[in-house]
Amino acid sequence: MNNSTLFAEDQELDTLLLDVDQRQLVLFNDEVNTFDDVIRWLVEICDHESIQAEQCAYIVHYAGKCSVKVGTWEDLQPRAVALLDRGLSVEIM
Repeated sequence: MNNSTLFAEDQELDTLLLDVDQRQLVLFNDEVNTFDDVIRWLVEICDHESIQAEQCAYIVHYAGKCSVKVGTWEDLQPRAVALLDRGLSVEIM
């Protein structure tokens, strides 16, 4: 094996290790919260841009759920708690 092959294999392993640690914060539809509230909280808590938060709110409304943030457990857990505290239904997967 030459150095470029070893480097490529190392990069592939690093990518696989990063992917394993990544989880999704999934928001579920409910009949309680308004679109405006969901959008505001996605911007505030998940660092979405307004248009991204709006798109996620529509996906949740029509599809029943939407992955709203990808990251490590350590990053997603406090965000999930904050959304739960506001009455949203979320799960880290």
